[in-house]
Amino acid sequence: MKVSIIIPAYNEERTVSETISRVLDQKSIKDKEIIVIDDGSKDKTAKIVEDLAKKNNEINFIKCRVNRGKGKAVAKGIDEAKGDIFVIQDADLEYHPQDIPRLISPIISGKAQVVYGTRLKMRPKLFGKDKTPFLLHFFGNKFLSKITSVLYGQEVSDMETGYKAFHKSVLNGIKLKSRSFDLEPEITAKILKKKLKIHEIKITTTPRTYEEGKKINTFRDGTIALWALIKFRFTD
Repeated sequence: MKVSIIIPAYNEERTVSETISRVLDQKSIKDKEIIVIDDGSKDKTAKIVEDLAKKNNEINFIKCRVNRGKGKAVAKGIDEAKGDIFVIQDADLEYHPQDIPRLISPIISGKAQVVYGTRLKMRPKLFGKDKTPFLLHFFGNKFLSKITSVLYGQEVSDMETGYKAFHKSVLNGIKLKSRSFDLEPEITAKILKKKLKIHEIKITTTPRTYEEGKKINTFRDGTIALWALIKFRFTD
């Protein structure tokens, strides 16, 4: 199966090259394309990816003139994808590309059509040197995942995960409308409304700080995600 790895990027000049390099290093994926969508970056992200794409025909570079948000960038990548399996990979290296083969394995074997990499199937560490970072995010994500499970009737431990993989057929009939981080609840809602089972695998992440470029705001984006879950439960 051909695998399309979709990488939305906005002002990620510090990490985008390494992200692409680590994706290319997944040699067990013999047939792959890497679709990088620069979402109107104001730094050197576009130039870095453009130069890499000239040297490697596995990289498909798409440049957007203006910033439209992660949702629109991912939708553009999906429109361009030619693979049998789609994987969403953030450009900031919070998610580890070495997990991609594990993420797509259940789809290749026919065990699942949708796979989420979950960060939340473990207890948070509240104290000590190795305590769970961004505890407010952790509990906010747990809350949103529980709301998802109640609204849609299927247990999902990490609705907000940025690591999602699908067989291309899953997205038949699904039109993504979200502009920003409400992409995650929209995709999840529309998959669950199709009565598809989400298979989850445990992953680890390396969260970056706001000083390093973290873009999520717990209260603002959490409120948007909650509204999206409710809205898409009753509308398309």
